[in-house]
Amino acid sequence: MTIGYWSVLAMIIFPYIFTAIAKSNKNFNNHEPREYLSKLEGWRKRAHFVQLNSFEIAPAFGIAVIIAHLTHTVQPTIDKIAIVFVVSRIIYAICYLNDLALLRTLFWTIGFACVISLFCFGVH
Repeated sequence: MTIGYWSVLAMIIFPYIFTAIAKSNKNFNNHEPREYLSKLEGWRKRAHFVQLNSFEIAPAFGIAVIIAHLTHTVQPTIDKIAIVFVVSRIIYAICYLNDLALLRTLFWTIGFACVISLFCFGVH
């Protein structure tokens, strides 16, 4: 498997890390998890928001990697963009957890630009 494909797998798993962080409380109620998550505050609430945003962007990233492969974008280009995407998402999550809104937005934008660029580099 390519680095691009491994990156897609990493981004499929990524939100669940923040699901665990958001639910890491002895008061977590597994009988009503959505109600519990809706009442979170502070860094746990922000971890929940990282989870939600990560679920939103993962399909777009996966599709972009696959389309880049299908359009015969050179593999090192796909791999480099995929790595930048993964790193941007990690930094985005750290910024979100620490309530660094401006930096969070910057790294979200970098990640989104990676998704768009995977489409653009495949055009011949």
